[in-house]
Amino acid sequence: MFSFKKRPFAVALAALSLVGLAACGSSGGSATTTQASGQPMTLTVLHVNDHHSRLDAETASFSLMTASGARRAVNVERGGFTRVAALMESLSAGKDNVLKLHAGDAITGDLYYTLDNGKSDAAMMNAVCFDAFIPGNHEFDMGDSNLKTFLDFLRAGTCKTEVLSANIKPQLGVSALAKTTATDYLKPSAVMTRQGQKIGIVGLTVSLKTKTSSRPDATTEFLDEVSAAQAEIDKLKAAGVNKIILMTHQGYDIDKDMAARISGVDVIVGGDSHTLLGDAGLANFGLTPSGAYPTVVSNKDGKQVCVVQAWQYSHALGELNVSFDASGDVTQCAGTAYVTIGENFKAASGAALTADDLSAIRADIASQSSLRIVTPSVTAAAVLKPFSDAKTAFGSNKVAMATEELCLRRVPGTKLDSSRSSLGDLCNKASRVIAHGGDIQQLVAQAFLEQGKTFGKADFSLLNGGGVRTDIRPADVTVSTIYTLLPFKNTLVRLNLSGQEVVNALEDAIDNVVVNKSTGAYPYSAGLRWTADLTKAKGQRVSNVDVLLADGSYTAIGLATTYTAIVIDYIADGGDLYTTLKNVTAGRRENTYLDYADAFMNYARKNPTLARLPVAQYSTQGFVDLP
Repeated sequence: MFSFKKRPFAVALAALSLVGLAACGSSGGSATTTQASGQPMTLTVLHVNDHHSRLDAETASFSLMTASGARRAVNVERGGFTRVAALMESLSAGKDNVLKLHAGDAITGDLYYTLDNGKSDAAMMNAVCFDAFIPGNHEFDMGDSNLKTFLDFLRAGTCKTEVLSANIKPQLGVSALAKTTATDYLKPSAVMTRQGQKIGIVGLTVSLKTKTSSRPDATTEFLDEVSAAQAEIDKLKAAGVNKIILMTHQGYDIDKDMAARISGVDVIVGGDSHTLLGDAGLANFGLTPSGAYPTVVSNKDGKQVCVVQAWQYSHALGELNVSFDASGDVTQCAGTAYVTIGENFKAASGAALTADDLSAIRADIASQSSLRIVTPSVTAAAVLKPFSDAKTAFGSNKVAMATEELCLRRVPGTKLDSSRSSLGDLCNKASRVIAHGGDIQQLVAQAFLEQGKTFGKADFSLLNGGGVRTDIRPADVTVSTIYTLLPFKNTLVRLNLSGQEVVNALEDAIDNVVVNKSTGAYPYSAGLRWTADLTKAKGQRVSNVDVLLADGSYTAIGLATTYTAIVIDYIADGGDLYTTLKNVTAGRRENTYLDYADAFMNYARKNPTLARLPVAQYSTQGFVDLP
């Protein structure tokens, strides 16, 4: 456990070092503007999170008012980093009180990352010029050295973005992140000056999830988030900094809980849970937010804290306006998470839209502050073009056609993962998804099972729901689609397991979901079915486990029977706390070295018309949600 003990000399030294950082911050503000310290001020925070290499705009369907007075499904472009760049420029123009923040998981999730290892992401982030960035869990998917490579790409620009995390401690001289000093690449905090006043920014990266769901170096230490945050805030306060922003990558619910456990925090800018925040009226447009933007809670001192997050995948940009009094306490939180869209509207049905329809649509959008028509930045588009051309050339080949929505959902129910789908309420509120989980996870599990049977024996497949990254909409499925769906560098592993080990592995995964809220651990299988009850204790949550027989029927799993499972190497190595699988001995484990994305590509080529599987084949047949 990390502990921080205040010593007079250490505090004085910290104060000197923090003063030296006071003029940091590359954009949206100036240290030359003078304002007496201790005066009230309003700060604007522009922020994104979890863009996951999703740099391109995508087509989305919204429920929009037309000339008839009825809402219709209307398609329009949504998001894209060039729109993020344009809106950031617009919202910060002429202002000296702006901070631009990125709350982690910039990389992995799209063919861009597969092709260039984050170089395109860094280029687009430098087009925006973020003041600070924190690593999320996915920044560690390929270890410390791969994160260093990405941060080197980021450093190649002129923005001097601060990279912050107070609770990550790479081993000095061992980790690529700390070859010379402990702060070669990661600093615990930074102090930036806006309107003559100091703002302290502290970074935090979720500890357990990063250690269990990603692949940081074994020697890199992840400290307790609350203790690390409080220690760094205390340092900043001792140095005379009275406005504190905590940048976190741990999830919206955890952010709200943490606020009440920490003294001195004023703002929490978060990521990880891909949470859409906004007013309830967004539901009329087919997007139901998980809370208000901003969400206002109280810290340990009983003072206001503004908690924000800006959804996912370059779909949204948050604008938080926070007012401080002369003592540095928050007096008001206000703002909007803007979902950026284009202006070329088409009826989802294919029917023509009249001029009156288009006028009604634009008026409807104008009535909802969370929807913003944005013209992409020409400058940012020029930066993206060489990367986009390479992606298009590689990824444009058609593999199959999806005939219906294949919805993304990690955990069934409504408590833990209710806003995951990029298709909005069409998927998030679908009864089959709430009852059984993600359509696309189930289809991927089927692809893995068929690949396992083709290259040797396999009774069933098993995967973690978080390994599947996106919905598939009714459209062509291309190489690019598949590498966006399955963007990681995973292979298929064959394991010989007893029935009891299978049940234990399911219990391991669901325990991680319940205890740690690590939704990506939730299991999916082709060839297995079960009931999950999240209200029970570990060892009792999984029941009615059945195995598929060759004739298409199911039978109860034999606890002493040996089965052959096809899984990805990530969970075979114990990722997402699949501890039972990690303990399988070498003689019962074979790495096929078959790429998991290729497995789905082979399935799609053999089944060029992709549709949902029968619900009777979904692995979660019964589900009891958390209270």
